[in-house]
Amino acid sequence: MKNTLIVILGPTAIGKTGFAIQIAQHFQAEIISCDSRQFYKELKIGVAAPTTEEMNAVKHHFVGQLSISDYYNVSKFENEVIAFLGDYFQTHQYAVMTGGSGLYIDAVCKGIDELPDAGESLRNELKDRLENEGLTSLIGQLKELDPEYHKIVDLNNPNRITRALEVCIATGKPYSQLRNNKIAERDFEILKIGLNRPREELFENIGLRVDKMVAEGLLDEVKSLKEYQHLNALNTVGYKEIFQYLEGSYTLTQTIEKIKTNTRRYAKRQLTWFKRDKDIHWFHPDDLGEVVNLIHK
Repeated sequence: MKNTLIVILGPTAIGKTGFAIQIAQHFQAEIISCDSRQFYKELKIGVAAPTTEEMNAVKHHFVGQLSISDYYNVSKFENEVIAFLGDYFQTHQYAVMTGGSGLYIDAVCKGIDELPDAGESLRNELKDRLENEGLTSLIGQLKELDPEYHKIVDLNNPNRITRALEVCIATGKPYSQLRNNKIAERDFEILKIGLNRPREELFENIGLRVDKMVAEGLLDEVKSLKEYQHLNALNTVGYKEIFQYLEGSYTLTQTIEKIKTNTRRYAKRQLTWFKRDKDIHWFHPDDLGEVVNLIHK
């Protein structure tokens, strides 16, 4: 029987971590995180990093292996995970990969296309525009040049916005048309399990999770990172809103509501991304038994 990578994916706050642990325990597997913010050891509460108990229950990989000042990208992640699996599958039949970063999941499952280098001058031009005109200006241009990618990209991530614009401008073609045209061959099977809930259930979970993060000390975690707020790793929901609060832009109550609102928007963008993939088998997080049966089949 071929080795199998079981991918547990879905929007934020859906319950992926606990579900993945149960699947990993059942199939005597270890877990690979593909949540691009859980890679950073300084980020814990605000990214819902696995707890010590969860890490002890099942061995996790690609959690806290980087510092927020480290340079990292999706191509490096693809290469490192494929190399890891090459060794891992020598002694295991199943691996579980879980997270909500669609681009990182696609990198491991399909490969990342070698897209053209746009050149230093264009890169610097876009960097200057980002600094002088702000991200909104670049987002508007991306919407014009590639409306399809605009629908699914994380609109709070300047790296992804500028990279997509580089490719659009340099090639004259939409970035979305050039991505993943050729699916990489993998020497293992891939089974994708998507977790979802009715929208009102998901939004309630998001609200409860944000309240829990605040109660656990999210404010102090963000305060301790204030001097690093310019780094891309900290341009993420939960951190950027509290940085604005610390600058006096909002009250704490307004800030918590903004985090909930922006997390709901992020969850909707994640689902838009995942719904494109017809290989995903969708389940409610309570359907553990059905998922186990599917994997056995």
